[in-house]
Amino acid sequence: MKSLERPALEGTVAVRDHRRLSFAEYGHRDGAPVIWLHGTPSGRRQIPLEARAYAVANGLRIIGVDRPGIGSSTPHLYPDIADWVADLEILADTLGVEQMSLIGLSGGGPYALAGGHGLPDRVHGVGVLGGVAPTVGEEAAEGGIIQLAVRLAPVISAVRVPLGHALTRAIRLVKPAAGAGLDLYAAFQPPGDKNLLSRPEFKAMFLDDLLNGSRFQTSAPLSDLVLFTRDWGFRVADIEVPVRWWHGDDDHIVPFAHGEHTTALIPDAELRTIAGESHLGGLGVAEEVLGTLASLGVRRTTGILRPHGSQ
Repeated sequence: MKSLERPALEGTVAVRDHRRLSFAEYGHRDGAPVIWLHGTPSGRRQIPLEARAYAVANGLRIIGVDRPGIGSSTPHLYPDIADWVADLEILADTLGVEQMSLIGLSGGGPYALAGGHGLPDRVHGVGVLGGVAPTVGEEAAEGGIIQLAVRLAPVISAVRVPLGHALTRAIRLVKPAAGAGLDLYAAFQPPGDKNLLSRPEFKAMFLDDLLNGSRFQTSAPLSDLVLFTRDWGFRVADIEVPVRWWHGDDDHIVPFAHGEHTTALIPDAELRTIAGESHLGGLGVAEEVLGTLASLGVRRTTGILRPHGSQ
């Protein structure tokens, strides 16, 4: 596996109920903050090398955050996705982040949207990369693989904890063959994801993230599935901050129509089509995503105009 530089800083932050969230930082310690929310399954190091290099070159501070139940983040099932925002606020305060941009890939999309909804005075803008759409209620999108999780939600809820332990043990057993396993997975993907996963730097990033994040536990993906099938605790139509959404038009996991559906509900949202790309296509345009969010300008908070990233 290609050698990757370690994050500039890794650690954990104490949040509510005696829990902790783990994080990894890339770029400049005093740069404009970008909170990066990983996909399902994944962890805090699922940040493309292009994004890390862009952060260094453009004075950004990218902070990847493990959701509860992956890495060193304490296992926990939120009542709904909106409840996670209180932990995000504590994490931001602890790390000295006042205003921030949020980026969410796939399963991280709902969490990024929740942050934009819950912290409109602190969130500069939200970038979503092939994000999961609401599955229940008046804002629900129809179709897609996620509907299987909706049907299996009671079973997933019942076996979430023991299945998480089983997944952790299984990943530990197959760790020596992780590279070959990723190659096998890539072989059955659409051309877009297959091409991306064949690139050495992306393969190295995925393996580093997977093996690092799953060393202790792997319950976060199951918690994600449970929460995706519940009411999110907020309406996406009530999001006030700018949302820019990138979606591959050949996405085989979250249909492109889900991106169209969700962005049509948000007042200030734009959908950017990634032509010919599938589910991971957003990772291949990370520089564009970061540049777009940075170009959104400043937000007015509590009557004071603050530059993006000011402390």
